[in-house]
Amino acid sequence: MNIFGIGLPEMALIMVVALLVFGPKKLPEIGKSLGKAIRGFQEASNEFQSEFKREAEQLEQAVKTTAELESKQIEGVKSEHDSAGSSPAA
Repeated sequence: MNIFGIGLPEMALIMVVALLVFGPKKLPEIGKSLGKAIRGFQEASNEFQSEFKREAEQLEQAVKTTAELESKQIEGVKSEHDSAGSSPAA
């Protein structure tokens, strides 16, 4: 078991110190508060990741659409140039 780079012996030592410092009555309240804080952080992190992915997909789609429009414009200019160049000279 390795949480945040802390092994089982270190985790047990931290729990004993917390028990001595806060006492057995306050420890469950602190654990509950800590759990809520971690859950809130995870939710915010997940929301940030999903927003980042959504924006990246929109940007990618915009770049793709712009590239397609530019290639169509270039093809149009080439076809106009080719049709003007193939006309018989007067």
